[in-house]
Amino acid sequence: MKKNFIFETLLIIFLGSLTSLSLPPYNFFFINFFTFSIFFIFLFQRLKQEIKKFFYYGWLFGFSYFFSSLYWITISLSFDQNFHFLIPISLILIPAFLSLFYAICAAIFHLYKPKNILSAFFLFSLLFGLTEFIRGIILTGFPWNLIVYSFSEVSGFLSILSIIGTYSLNLMVISFFTAPALLIFRKSKKEVVVCIFLLLLPITFFSYGEFLKKNFYNSEKKELPFAIRVIGANITLDRYYKNINAESVINELISISSPIEEKKTFFVWPEGIIPNTYEDQLDLYNDIFEKYFSKNHLIGLGIKSRKNVDNDYNYYNSFSIFDSKLNLIDSYNKIKLVPFGEFVPIENILNKFGLKTITNNIGSFDKGVERQIIKIKDDLKQLNFLPLICYEIIYSGNLTKDFDFDFILNISEDGWFGKSIGPKQHFIHSKFRAVENGKYIIRSSNNGMAAIINPLGYIENKIDYGVSGYIDLEGIRDFKPTLFSKYGNYIFFTLILLYIVLTFSFNRVKNE
Repeated sequence: MKKNFIFETLLIIFLGSLTSLSLPPYNFFFINFFTFSIFFIFLFQRLKQEIKKFFYYGWLFGFSYFFSSLYWITISLSFDQNFHFLIPISLILIPAFLSLFYAICAAIFHLYKPKNILSAFFLFSLLFGLTEFIRGIILTGFPWNLIVYSFSEVSGFLSILSIIGTYSLNLMVISFFTAPALLIFRKSKKEVVVCIFLLLLPITFFSYGEFLKKNFYNSEKKELPFAIRVIGANITLDRYYKNINAESVINELISISSPIEEKKTFFVWPEGIIPNTYEDQLDLYNDIFEKYFSKNHLIGLGIKSRKNVDNDYNYYNSFSIFDSKLNLIDSYNKIKLVPFGEFVPIENILNKFGLKTITNNIGSFDKGVERQIIKIKDDLKQLNFLPLICYEIIYSGNLTKDFDFDFILNISEDGWFGKSIGPKQHFIHSKFRAVENGKYIIRSSNNGMAAIINPLGYIENKIDYGVSGYIDLEGIRDFKPTLFSKYGNYIFFTLILLYIVLTFSFNRVKNE
């Protein structure tokens, strides 16, 4: 008995760890046909065991999966010595917590005790798909490393996101990966029919992708009132910890930007790029900006801002736009903040234990009030875009109710995760948001990847990790608002209802 338990434990750890190789930057998605099918068979054959064992199996699979794919989060704790003691704790605690979702999933699977393979198949997919959605919204949400991200390099397959969205496709790919188990346990034509149907769906998705691609590239290109110059930088995080002069960082960014006086250009710099400077202090460097930028230029950058409220300051992580004389044109304050990175939950209590935010020394940032389209007028033309700061790009759903914008602008600082797989995983979310919303994504990053991604999810231009430089976007092709951008995750809930019906329907077959 003890030998069996040890073997089962090692098997589950192996399956969870192997599954992590399907994610970016490896993208060996075919691994999941093996790992998910075996894990499903493993659970289905042990339905007579105690529920606590199922809880353990689910937790262990989740822990090995998240431990292997999210270890890099602890790198953000290595920059400040005050956080070093948290590294081993967070290395275990974060995957241990996220694994609880899979543990509950496996326990519910046991409680229902499906009576045949088809009912078990749909229940397994349903529970894991729904669990991934809940993980993405509860406690501010952490929808990182969904199983569907294993297809992040298969752009033609991802076109269906424009209709059903990430969570719906995530549910369906869990079914794809588990389908081989149906063939192994088939007892009638029903299992074969379901497998054939699941195999036809990807073909349908690719066909739809080709249809969209053809229409997209046959459409006319619209010239933008400003060339968008996206900056990718490789400026060290030492600027926060070693009091590096803000002026030297500004000069380096200007050098990378290579402004041309007569060319109308909107320069996009990364998140929080200028150290020890607030939005209302940037005019201290007015002489530098006036020397290199002209009336034809606008500069958008991530910067801390503050607002005086009752003789005290509220602080924000902001994206602000200035003209060449550093007059503020517009700004956006980040709404989705990173727990412990930008704010501390129940701060008054946790501060007493020495816990504070990782990315700044001012305490928690305040949330912005509303996400609005930024509109920049130039003569008779107007440039409209939706700003998202760093972490905000990872959320799938209704980003805004106003679809009248040209592109999504995302700025990020990925240096907190060092030379790990973290920045590459972060980047992939941009592809999914582009397809879901049918909009170009312009991404400027420091210590990460900057890119221009079109509404089909194809990368039109990119500055790779560890490289400084710029890329320009001067025109875009029109793309109508997608079905998903209008209805969001209502489509996912419809699919969940369908899986519930199939689970119960097939479970009655045997009884009859």
